[in-house]
Amino acid sequence: MLTVVLSGLRARWAAFLGSSVALALGVGLLTTMGLGLASTIDAPEREPRRFASAPVVVKGRDAVTVDVRRGPDTASASQKLDRPQPVDIELLAELKARWTVTTSGGPDAVGVHGPATEVRTLVGDRAQVLTGNDRLRADAEPERDAEALVALNSLLGTAGGVTTFVSVFVVASTFAFAVALRRREFGLLRTAGATPGQVRRMLLAEATGVGILSAAAGCALGAWGAPRLARVLVDGDLAPEWFGIGDATWPYHLGFWTGVTVALAGAFAASRRAGKVGPTAALREADVDTDVLPLGRALLGTGLLLTGAALLVWTTVTEPSELLKRKTYTTLPMLLITGVALLAPVLVRPVARALRLPGATGMLVRENSAAAVRRTAAVAAPVLVTVALAGSLLGSAASVTSAKAAEAREQTRAEWVVTGEELRPVPGASATATTSVFVRDGAEALVKYGARAVSDPAAFADLARLPVVAGDVADLDDRSIVVNEEWERRTVGERVEVWRADGSGPVTLRVVAVLALGTGDNGPYVTPANAPGATVDRIEAGPGVAPEALAAAGGTVRTAEQWAAATHPSTSPQVRMGLLLVLGMALVYTVIALANTLLMATSVRGGELASLRLAGATRSQILRVVTGEAVLAVAIGAVLGLAVTAVGLGALGAGLAALSAPVAVSMPWGAVGAAAGVCGVIAVASAALPAWRLTR
Repeated sequence: MLTVVLSGLRARWAAFLGSSVALALGVGLLTTMGLGLASTIDAPEREPRRFASAPVVVKGRDAVTVDVRRGPDTASASQKLDRPQPVDIELLAELKARWTVTTSGGPDAVGVHGPATEVRTLVGDRAQVLTGNDRLRADAEPERDAEALVALNSLLGTAGGVTTFVSVFVVASTFAFAVALRRREFGLLRTAGATPGQVRRMLLAEATGVGILSAAAGCALGAWGAPRLARVLVDGDLAPEWFGIGDATWPYHLGFWTGVTVALAGAFAASRRAGKVGPTAALREADVDTDVLPLGRALLGTGLLLTGAALLVWTTVTEPSELLKRKTYTTLPMLLITGVALLAPVLVRPVARALRLPGATGMLVRENSAAAVRRTAAVAAPVLVTVALAGSLLGSAASVTSAKAAEAREQTRAEWVVTGEELRPVPGASATATTSVFVRDGAEALVKYGARAVSDPAAFADLARLPVVAGDVADLDDRSIVVNEEWERRTVGERVEVWRADGSGPVTLRVVAVLALGTGDNGPYVTPANAPGATVDRIEAGPGVAPEALAAAGGTVRTAEQWAAATHPSTSPQVRMGLLLVLGMALVYTVIALANTLLMATSVRGGELASLRLAGATRSQILRVVTGEAVLAVAIGAVLGLAVTAVGLGALGAGLAALSAPVAVSMPWGAVGAAAGVCGVIAVASAALPAWRLTR
């Protein structure tokens, strides 16, 4: 058996090359992402900067903490304040009376040159006392760095998941198609006395050899690529400037064994089919595509397709706001993509027949594609993956941001909007400020809501066009609040207990209006009395206020349309870069799969192409047929990918409508067209080169 396996690997190295490269690349990318994830989880310790010379730091309160229920016990829940509170003036005086005190960067913290134990005794519960590396909490960077690392962790996790998904798909489909091309070989082995089990074990042994070599190469690629990825992330403002790759080893183990497992998983289904090949297959002179969709594949594809559709419907009906989150619109389409890809053999023929091509060459291309279902499906499937991912990810991101911009514009009657820090009031205009409120979610959690403080509720109500479900925004005063439908208590007249932006509270406020949830930026609203420390950062004015008067407020004056476009851009550069990173990996895999599949498929068509030459076809006509079949297969994959994208974006549109938000669904035609175009070029080249050689 070992001799047969080694001989097969040597003889068919070209057929295994595409799978090996795809698998090595997948392991390399997975290892790279794993090393990046490990570096975000176990970031290197940094020295305090702001109070590096002070052994003790006294820091004002920077979080609100309340008691909540955790099962039968009482526990504490905390949420960060927008701005740390200053150190109490009396406490500061006491500290200065006993020790040397240094200040730096603001009144929220001071450095104390004294014994930590004595400082703690003096301070008590009036402030925080930080020593050692805890002094980092007084620096400005750790908060921003922590947020950046969380976002980076999510990005790398998503990229790793997509890498695994696409690599499994490509390797599995490549092995399956390679087995289909080797039916006569397996028939000869069966004729020579090989049992079905021996045929299966031979294929699994080949996959193991390919998997081990490819996984080892992938680990080496990951070690080379991880530091370079870190530099790209830092240069793209996706990671802090100090970010680097650590010395974790588990990503190498994860990448290697995942690669071997993927190779075996991809070969397992193909090996079962190979074991069913009978001795009579050796007598076949033509490749007839029969039994192109085994029962197991049909059930799995149908199950994934129905599951993906059901989850989309369920999420749209029960939690439509989840559809607006990147995690949801990244993962849910994968179920639909996999389901459609598994069912591709039964979808290829009707789609091919529906695409009418002119002339005799067009008819031959269409009929050949419809007859050779396995070959057409093997080419169309990776194109489907790339087009669907490009359409779903970029389309969903663009649709969400477009909906936010449209919502912001629709919610005001203002003609002019002034933005800036600490704006001065303008007569006849509505001034608001950014703030936060904290509220218990049931008895188990404390939730932070971004809010706006309204200086003049009457003027605000005249200009606002908020999606009011119940109540009246004009009734807002110092003892009330406007909430949205996400709140647990959301009935007009009901009272809610909230903590203010500086952590003070709780205060009990009456609900005077309830807003639709929208894209997530609808409320709550309070007055400045319940927004301590908030300063006016937005002024809205109608046509009755002159732009010259607004300029005196001290900020940037824009029309409402310009303000909406500036504050809600299409997609942030960081998000777009992350999505393009994911899509770039998918496109690389698609290129490998297309080249490998078409090189294998065209190379075994020597007899068919020779028959066409004998029938009078010229070399150029044969090349047009072969490349036309490749282009048609790519077109079929693009059509199926667009269908999956349409379903996902349609669900997103329904979710926006359910949230009473503007439905601004956007299809990224440029990205989809570019992906399909690259696939078409690679497919034509990979089909034309072996066809040219065979027709010489």
